[in-house]
Amino acid sequence: MQDAIGVFDSGMGGLTVLRALRLRLPATNFVYLGDTARLPYGTKSPATVVKYAEQAAKTLVDRGVRAIVVACNTASGIALEKLQSHFAPLPVFGVVAPGAQAACEVMDGSGVLVLATESTVGWGAYQRAISKRRSDAKIFARACPLWVAVAEQGIAAGDLAEVVIGHDLRGFEFTGPRTLLLGCTHFPVFSEMLRRRLPNHQIVDSAETTARVVASVLEAQLQVEGTANLRGQVKFLATDGVARFKRVGGFFLGESIDEVELIDL
Repeated sequence: MQDAIGVFDSGMGGLTVLRALRLRLPATNFVYLGDTARLPYGTKSPATVVKYAEQAAKTLVDRGVRAIVVACNTASGIALEKLQSHFAPLPVFGVVAPGAQAACEVMDGSGVLVLATESTVGWGAYQRAISKRRSDAKIFARACPLWVAVAEQGIAAGDLAEVVIGHDLRGFEFTGPRTLLLGCTHFPVFSEMLRRRLPNHQIVDSAETTARVVASVLEAQLQVEGTANLRGQVKFLATDGVARFKRVGGFFLGESIDEVELIDL
């Protein structure tokens, strides 16, 4: 696929990044790879995450992509530098740095609450990225593993989502930081609910901030000026569960997914 950008995640959460990228670069072609056979990356060792990320990136490179977006917070936090070195000079973008930068730009003195998976919180990728940019920042972090499970079932509202989100926000809804950083690509599906529950909070979506950075770097190279009325194509790849990918993936992407190619990494 000509001039395509490759995007990969351990599953379907990265489709929120693809959705944001398509809004920013509507005429651009994309190849999306969901490593659904081996998700989640968040429970794997760093060495395993690096290995899986390199295999996913190589698959996209072999398909001729002109840039790679690591739409997985775990892989971005652990493997991004290795991928950038291994595949240079191909541009390789992650989701952690853009999200951290955006949080630093909007947070006030109350600090920021990072909501992410256990691995992302434990690895401290966002904490380090935020501290690097604002050494005085008050940083809180909470692992929200059930959010991923609920999102993967295509649930973004209703009693179950309210209970799960309310449980993980305990102690923070009425006191504490007034900026929330959604440090998992599954979590943007809960943005509307979070804004309703916390109307006075800033909510930073790492998917949208990543798309903004990628577009600012690549837009001129992709020569999209004057092509706003064109619609780029997307090639979907998955390592397992094609039928479920098509069904649930549309929930994250915001549009139907008709064809998915089953591959082995």
